[in-house]
Amino acid sequence: MVPDGVDREVVVEVAVNGPTPRAVTPHVPRTPAEIAADMIACADLGATILHNHNDEPMFTTDGVHAAGPYVEAWTAVRAAHPDVFLYPTMAAGARGIPVERRWAHVETLAGLGGMTLVDPGSVNVGLTAAGRSPRSAAGSAYQNTIADTEHMAARTVALGAVPSISIFEPGFLRTALTLHRHGRLPVGMVKLYFGGDLQFGLPPTPTALAAYLELLEPAGLPWSVAVLGGDVVGCGLAEHAVRRGGHVRVGLEDHAGERTPRNVELVAELVELLDRLGTRPATPAETRALLTTNDRSVG
Repeated sequence: MVPDGVDREVVVEVAVNGPTPRAVTPHVPRTPAEIAADMIACADLGATILHNHNDEPMFTTDGVHAAGPYVEAWTAVRAAHPDVFLYPTMAAGARGIPVERRWAHVETLAGLGGMTLVDPGSVNVGLTAAGRSPRSAAGSAYQNTIADTEHMAARTVALGAVPSISIFEPGFLRTALTLHRHGRLPVGMVKLYFGGDLQFGLPPTPTALAAYLELLEPAGLPWSVAVLGGDVVGCGLAEHAVRRGGHVRVGLEDHAGERTPRNVELVAELVELLDRLGTRPATPAETRALLTTNDRSVG
């Protein structure tokens, strides 16, 4: 921890929509044009990793997500910000559908976005704090076997892409670190997802973060924090993470609370926090260097 400021730049990611409907917030972008406009505005403020979902269900019966709407949105973003990273989501809950099919659009898009999605485990996304099941979950677990994870990691290596490594539970992290230690998962951003209103995984507290960091420390991989169903800046986790050496994800996919902010407002609030801590958002070049050269793997 640096008591009087932070001595390095911080990677800012924005997840602009997820499955969040307009009934929850009127500002969530859903069409490719809206998604592109939001992403460009957030990149103008310093976001260098950009993530979105198509306007189709997360939990599908066939496991397929279309690449076309991503290409439409990302082409406009690339024209304005050619060096940012972009990555999609992956269909969940499709039993018996091979990972090659569920992950096909991720592979198709890797050349345009520069980043893949590696989800090294299975999880129930959780009840809400009020005891209700989230509509987006449809009562299904998000399932990725070890073989699925190995496929995502191997194809990421073959594609020369940078992985966004999703960590919903501690077991996800141990799997990812084992693959990395054996040279089978490249450097990327380890995304520590904490459960806010969604009751899964670990809560967004310093103690919970410390548990993850104990596992992460030997590898030295870059990591960031996000709160699903909460406010990563407002709850204090963002500041704590930055002081511990981490990076931060914001956006309307994750945000929940009494306010209905825009994505650019959430990014601006994070940038304001970074300024108060004596640092700034990492540039695209700094982000790329961090995610491709900061490898202290062991074993």
